[in-house]
Amino acid sequence: MAVQPARGYIRLMIFSPPDPERPGVRRRRFRAIPVRTLVPNLITLLALCAGLTAIRLAFEQKLEWALAAIVFAAFLDGVDGRIARALKGTSKFGAELDSLADFVNFGCTPGLILYLWGLHELGNVGWIAAMVFAICGGLRLARFNVMIDDPNRPAWAGNFFTGVPAPAGALVGLLPIYIHLLGAPKIAATLTLLYTLAIAFLMVSRLPVFSGKRVGKRVPTELVLPMFVLAVLFVALLIAYPWWVLTIGSICYLAALPLSYMSYQEQERKAAAGATAEPVAPASEPPAAPPRPRPPAEEPDRPARLN
Repeated sequence: MAVQPARGYIRLMIFSPPDPERPGVRRRRFRAIPVRTLVPNLITLLALCAGLTAIRLAFEQKLEWALAAIVFAAFLDGVDGRIARALKGTSKFGAELDSLADFVNFGCTPGLILYLWGLHELGNVGWIAAMVFAICGGLRLARFNVMIDDPNRPAWAGNFFTGVPAPAGALVGLLPIYIHLLGAPKIAATLTLLYTLAIAFLMVSRLPVFSGKRVGKRVPTELVLPMFVLAVLFVALLIAYPWWVLTIGSICYLAALPLSYMSYQEQERKAAAGATAEPVAPASEPPAAPPRPRPPAEEPDRPARLN
C-alpha cells in the first residue's frame, strides 16, 4: 500500500519546476524590446499582407485591385527602411524580414499576376517565365544582402544599385498590364514573355542603377513647400489616373537606365584619376612614428584589466 504514494511523489519530483531560490539555478531573463524597433517591422509585415492579398485578388480576377495592392506594398517598402533609420531602430531581424517580404511582394506576386493575365496562354513556357521572374527577384535580393557588407566597395558606389531593384522590377515588369488597362489591345503572350524575361535579366545583371537612398536627406528651406505640393500632386494623379502615371513612370524609368550607366562610368573614371593623382611620399624618408599614448592613471577602485 505504501508503494503507490512513493511513485506519485517521484513523478511530482521529476516534473516539478526548478526553484529559483536554490543555489546553482540561473533564472533566464529576456531583454525588453524597444518600441522603435517594432514599428519598422510592423510596416514590413503590413507590406507582406498587401502582397499576399494581391495574389488572392489576382485569382479572383480583380486585376485593378491586385495592382493597387502591389503599389501600396512598394510604397511601404520604401518607407520602412527610412523610418527605421530615423528612429534608430534598425536590426538584423528587420533586414532579413524585409528581404523575405520583398521576395514575396516583388518576386512571386508579379510573376503570378503576369501568368494569370497572359502568360498562361503559352502553357508550360509561360509558367517557366513566371518562375524565372520570381527566382531572379530572389537572387537580386540575396546579392544585395551580400554586397551591403562588402568592405572594398567605394563610398561613391553607394549611390547606385547593382541591377534593377526588386520593387522597381516588379512595377516596371507589369507594364503590359498597365497598357492594356488604358484601353489598348491586349499584348500578345509571346511579347509579354520576352518582356518579362528582359526585366528578370535586368534584376540580376551588373547594370548600375540610380539609388535614391542617399537623396533627400537634407531639404533646403526654400524647397520644403514646393516638395509638399509636388507630393500631393503626385498622389492625386496616381489616384485619379493610376494607369497613365504607372505607364509613364515605367517608361521613364527604363529610359533612365542608360543615363545611370553613363553616370557610374564617369564617377568611376574620376575616382581612378583621383587615386593616381595622390602624391606619393618618397621612399627614403620613413614615416614618422605615431606618438605613444600615455598610460591612464591608476584608479584604486577599478580592476587592472579595465584600465
